[in-house]
Amino acid sequence: MRLFLAINLPDAVRFAIHTAIEPLRALVPELAWVDPGRLHLTLKFLGEQGADRVPVVADALALVAASHRELLMEVNGIGAFPNFRRARVVWMGVEQDARLELLHHDVEVECERVGFELEGRPFRPHLTLARVARSVSEDRLRELGRAARRIEFRAEIVVRSIDLMQSELCTAGSSYTTLVSAALRSG
Repeated sequence: MRLFLAINLPDAVRFAIHTAIEPLRALVPELAWVDPGRLHLTLKFLGEQGADRVPVVADALALVAASHRELLMEVNGIGAFPNFRRARVVWMGVEQDARLELLHHDVEVECERVGFELEGRPFRPHLTLARVARSVSEDRLRELGRAARRIEFRAEIVVRSIDLMQSELCTAGSSYTTLVSAALRSG
């Protein structure tokens, strides 16, 4: 099973993002745009795992969730990794917030405790909007970057849970299934 830990977005926010980026999708339709139902914030990618690892991860997730209160997450701004001239991923930003950083840190620590490797890169919270094929020209990507700066979208999301997700590859792209949802403390 291909597993990852995520913060899922309310459907209304997913579709508001999808609507807001319509000009970008129309401008460069050849990008692999993420279906709105799959927009999420990845906290940790766990990779291919046996089904026996699901209860272990679920227990670790429950421990982390029990030690964190619900938090407010703000999404806004569009960028690209590594940049728009050489883009491989187009993303919507998630404001760096101390509580989100701490939640991510605790997820990493607890996952390491149960046998997963620590992520070596800094946490750069984002929502992947599209993947870029190597065949897209630098001029098209610059044009996309200029258009992205004109998109004005901002949303605040109450983060109520951390989800253990399974990703299954199929001909239409990946499909995601929530295996376990660990609720953060309310209030």
